[in-house]
Formats: sequence, C-alpha cells, structure tokens
Amino acid sequence: MCDTCGCEEHVHEHAEGHSPKLAVVAIGGNSLIKDKDNKDIPAQVEAAVETCKHIAKMIEMGWNVVITHGNGPQVGFVLRRSELAASEVHEMPLDYCGSNTQGEIGYIISRALNNQFRIDGVKKDVATIVTQVLVDKDDEAFKNPRKPIGTFMDKEEADRRVADDKWDVIEDSGRGFRRVVASPIPQEIIEEPSISTLVNHGTTVIAVGGGGIPVIRKENGFLEGVAAVIDKDHASSLLASNLKANVLLISTAVEQVCINFGKENEEKLSSITVKQAKQYLEEGHFAPGSMAPKIQACINFLENGGENALITTPAAIPAALRGETGTWIVAD
Repeated sequence: MCDTCGCEEHVHEHAEGHSPKLAVVAIGGNSLIKDKDNKDIPAQVEAAVETCKHIAKMIEMGWNVVITHGNGPQVGFVLRRSELAASEVHEMPLDYCGSNTQGEIGYIISRALNNQFRIDGVKKDVATIVTQVLVDKDDEAFKNPRKPIGTFMDKEEADRRVADDKWDVIEDSGRGFRRVVASPIPQEIIEEPSISTLVNHGTTVIAVGGGGIPVIRKENGFLEGVAAVIDKDHASSLLASNLKANVLLISTAVEQVCINFGKENEEKLSSITVKQAKQYLEEGHFAPGSMAPKIQACINFLENGGENALITTPAAIPAALRGETGTWIVAD
C-alpha cells in the first residue's frame, strides 16, 4: 500500500523530483452541511474550511488533487428560491441549477483552500471548472425516472406541473407529491482535457460538482442540457479512471466502512478486495443511496485499471493515507 499511501517514503520521492501521485477526492454532503440546523452559507463555509484543512495536508504530503463534490442540498435551495420567486422572475431549469451550484461551491472550496495554503506557507494554484458530463439520451433511466428533487406539492400543483411543464411526479409516502428525474450513467466528461492540463501543471482542480451538469449530444453534435441528476461518486470514478489517478478517495461521514452496521456483530473494514466488496454488496451490507454507490464507484475505478480506492472521513484523510485508518479497496 505504501506505493500510493503518501507515506514518508513517497514524500521524499516527490522532493527528489519524481512525479507526484494523483488523487481524485470526492467530498460528500457532510463536508459542506454538517446537520439540518446548519445549512446557511456561513455554516457551509465553516464546514468547507474544516474539510480543506485536511485536503491541504494531503497536498502538502506531495499529492496532486482533483476535488469533486456533491450539491444535492444546494440544488434544492436554488429550486426552492426559484419556486418562491416564480411570480417575479423566471424559474431556473435543473441543469442551470447544477451550473449555479458548481460555481457557488467551487468558490467556497477554492477560497478555503487558498486561505489554508496561505496559513501553511504553500504556493499552489486552485481552479474551479464548471463541468458538463455527457449522458446517453437513450439511457434506461430516462424511461423510469426515480430521483426526487425539489419541494413537496399538493395534487393540484402536481397535476399542473405534469400538464404544463411535462414533469414526472410521484406521490411520496403520504407526504405529498414530488418531481422525479432520471439518474443516467455518466459517459464522458466534456471538460476533461482542461482538467488534465491543469492537473499536469500542479494546479488543484475543483470539478465535476454534483456529478456534473448532465448533457446529451444531438445529431448535429451540439450539446444540450437535460433535467437529470448524475451520481457524484460514479462521475468521480469515471474522472479518476480517465485521468489514471493513483487513488480514488471518497470522503464521507464514517471513518471506516462497516459490515453488519448497527448490529452486535458490526465489523469495521480496513482493507477489502474487489471480490469481497462485490460479495458484501450482494449480501446487502451497504445501503442504496448511501454507502452502496460509493462502494460501486470504487469497484468501477479498480476494474478500469485504478490502483487503490479509499473511503474515510475528511478529518481522517492524512492518517488514512499513511495506512492508519480508513477502508482501502484494492484489486483482486
């Protein structure tokens, strides 16, 4: 594991002029919104500052880093503002909500990192790239949209949205009606060449926010935004594979992945193979919409030639890279 863990050996290697290792670091919602009572901008900035302290330490260990991030709550906020202001200004389509939040969150993370570099005496550039991600217009997900977005509606409003705006709407557990959209599989990252160029020059890049802005390619080759949500971890895995990153690091709310979570025989996992990860997935140890997509993203990365994947909390990143904690997933 020392070949990719950022241990002392490799810090010395980087100092002697060897190429630094590359990590794609996917940070989750807890890195920006810690709990339901702390959702406003100052709280998000405070959370990002804390997360960036640990990512900065990783960079100081000699790593080149691309940061990806979620944006689910922030898109929800933009949609709600748009709904409330609909009588005054135009509403914002979903793909534009994604681009809006990529810029907002990119600014928060970029500023936090720049300030941390100044504190630590590190000279490093940071850049945010608003990122489009190509999806297949014929993806099965478009035929059966399941991803709820936006606020709850009564039946009258739901019926109006279906008729006027062609929304797909479901009744949600007796709580009202919600819009649902597709979650297609990412196929191509449009701005990948620019991301690669910046990374190769040593810039810390923030990209593929929220899984990227979903776009399709029309018959004439033009790109067109679509109302969909791409899984952030799957898009991060694709980017990590294409950039030939040494590590896909998924930062989440738990320091180590567990099987039999919450039971008397709960077991923390320090290192598992792809084969074991697949077995645990099949046995239902990882919740859909929570740990399962993270594990699957790691599997995809490793099966596409990646070296190692790591899941841990932001605070544990430096220790995990030294092999002291976290859950490493390795090729069979």
